[in-house]
Amino acid sequence: MEHIVTSNPYFGVFVLFVITFGAFKTTTVIARLASRALAAKDSEKIKLSVYECGPEVTKQPNRISPQFYLFALLFLLFDVEIVFMFPWAVDFRLLGWFGFAEMLMFIFLLTIGFIYAWKKGALEWHNIK
Repeated sequence: MEHIVTSNPYFGVFVLFVITFGAFKTTTVIARLASRALAAKDSEKIKLSVYECGPEVTKQPNRISPQFYLFALLFLLFDVEIVFMFPWAVDFRLLGWFGFAEMLMFIFLLTIGFIYAWKKGALEWHNIK
């Protein structure tokens, strides 16, 4: 005679959930104990200073150019737009002429955005002195 709990089809999922939760909790506790044991105990003025609310203003020795962020943002924008072309390429035959016209319009809009960024100088790297 089978036990009613172990005959449930989701019993194995429940057991895996309990084991996973236990392993996660154990790993977290071991990592916390190991980090406390191995962490450097030196106390510096900067380490102990308040940084959340009302920090003292300190000037960074190196300044990151805003041009870098603009360049990275444009890269991500055009990279994500290119990713949208892959599903179109897979279903190209199913979409027919309508899909072809839509992709031409999409590429045209991407080209306009690229030319605009190029004309504004967003793709040129300026050295900060």
